[in-house]
Amino acid sequence: METSIIVASILLMLSIIASKVSDRFGIPALLVFLVLGMLAGSEGVGGIYFDNHAIAQSVGVLALALILFSGGLSTEWRSVRSIFTWGLGLSTIGVVVTAVVVGLFAERALGFTLKEGLLLGAIVSSTDAAAVFSILRSKGISLKGRLKPLLELESGSNDPMAVLLTIGIIQLLTQPDATLADSIKLFFLQITVGLAAGYVMGRCIPYIVNHIRLGYEGLYPVLTLALALFTYGLTTEISGNGFLAVYLAGIITGNSNLIHKRSLLHFHDGFAWLMQITMFLTLGLLVFPSHLVPVIGVSLLTAACLMFVARPLAVFLCLLPSPFTMREKTLISWVGLRGSVPVILATFPLQAGIPQAEMIFNVIFFVVLTSVLLQGTSIQRVATWLGLDAPLQEHRIYPLEFNPDSGYKSGLNELVVPAGSKAAGKKLVDLRLPGKSLIVLIARGNEYVLPSGSTSLAEGDTLLILAEKETFDRIRSEIFTQEDEAQRLAV
Repeated sequence: METSIIVASILLMLSIIASKVSDRFGIPALLVFLVLGMLAGSEGVGGIYFDNHAIAQSVGVLALALILFSGGLSTEWRSVRSIFTWGLGLSTIGVVVTAVVVGLFAERALGFTLKEGLLLGAIVSSTDAAAVFSILRSKGISLKGRLKPLLELESGSNDPMAVLLTIGIIQLLTQPDATLADSIKLFFLQITVGLAAGYVMGRCIPYIVNHIRLGYEGLYPVLTLALALFTYGLTTEISGNGFLAVYLAGIITGNSNLIHKRSLLHFHDGFAWLMQITMFLTLGLLVFPSHLVPVIGVSLLTAACLMFVARPLAVFLCLLPSPFTMREKTLISWVGLRGSVPVILATFPLQAGIPQAEMIFNVIFFVVLTSVLLQGTSIQRVATWLGLDAPLQEHRIYPLEFNPDSGYKSGLNELVVPAGSKAAGKKLVDLRLPGKSLIVLIARGNEYVLPSGSTSLAEGDTLLILAEKETFDRIRSEIFTQEDEAQRLAV
C-alpha cells in the first residue's frame, strides 16, 4: 500500500515538473503525461503492469466529467453566445461527417468492414475537451476574436454525439436485431435529458451554494465537487448524457452570482489539472508500446485522413453559411485535437468483445499521439502564419481578492488605459466616475498604486474597478473615446 502511494506521488510530481518543461519548449503537457504513463508501464522503465480496461474507462469518464465542469465554470457566456449556433453545428453535424468520412476511408483503404470502419470513425470523431482547454488556455496560445470560444464550446459539447455514435454502432455489431431507429431514439433521449438536467442543476447549484451557509469556507469547493458528480451520475442514471449535463451546469453556474467564486474557480482549475494528469497517466499505463508498432502504417493513414480530409470537410460544411473567413475556417480545421475521449471510447469495443477491438484501440491511441504531437505543438505557429494570432496577455495576479456575498452584484473588473485615451494624464477626481463604483487599485508596470482623488492616470495603467456590470460598461464608454475603442478592437 505504502509503495503504491509513493509511486503515485512520484508520478504526480514528475508530471508537474514535466509540465513546466513542456511550457518552455512548446510541447503540450498532455503529451508529456501520456509518455510518462507509457514509461511507467509494463514495457517502460517503471515496469507497472496495468491492462484493466474497465478501471481505465471509469477513471477516464470520472476525470472527463470534472474537467468539463471546470471548463464550463470558466466559460463566459457572453463570449460564446454569438457563436453558439456554429459551435452546436460542429458538435453534432461535424462529428457525424467526420465519423462517416473516416469510416468510409477505413473500409476502402484499410481493409475494415463498413461497420468496423464506422466504429473507428465514431470513436475518433470528437475533439477532446481536456486537450483543447489545456492547450488553448496555456500561456503560449492566443487567438483572435471568436476562435477560442468556438473551439472550446465545440470540444465541450461534442462528446455526447461521439458517445452515442460509438454505442449505436457497437449495438449494430453485437445485436443483429438492433435498428437505426433505435439509435436515433437513443440520441434524442440522451440529448434532451442531458440538456434538461444540465439546465436544472445549473440553476440549483448556485442557489444551494449561496444559501447553505456553511461554517467553513473550505467546504464550498467540496460541495460544488459533489454537486458536479451528482449531476453527471443522476443524468446518466435517467438515460441522459452526463457529459453534456455537467458542462452545461458548469456554464450556468460560472455565469451566476456565486459566493467565494474566485476560490471555487481556483479549486476546480487545480482539480481539473489533477484529473488530466491522472487520466493521461492511466491511459499511458494501459498502452503496450510494442502493440503500436504493427499498426503504425494504418494509424498514420487514419491520422492523415482525419486531419487533412475529414476534419476540414466537416468544418467547411458546418461553417459554410457562417461569417467566419477562409483563414479562420482553416485554423478551426487544424485545431481538431484528439485526446483522452477517443482513447476512453476505444475501451468500449474491448468491453463489448468486438473482434477488431484490440487493433482499433491501438490505432486510436497512435492517432491521438499524432494529433497532440503535430497539431498541439503547431497551433500558435499556424495561427501566426494565417494572421489570426493575438498578442499574448499576461494574467496579472493582484495582491487582493474579492468574494462577494450572495445577491451582491458588484465585481472587480480590469480596465486598461490605452495609448491616446482622453483619461490619460487626468486625475481620478476629474474623471467624475459614477457613485456606485470604486477604483481599488492601479497596476502600473510591475508596481501597484493605491489610488486617491489626486492620482493621475497614465497610458498603459490597468485599473481594478469595483462596480456592477452596467456601471462598469458606462465607465468604459466614458474613458474610451470612439477612436480609442476602434484601436482596442483592432488589437
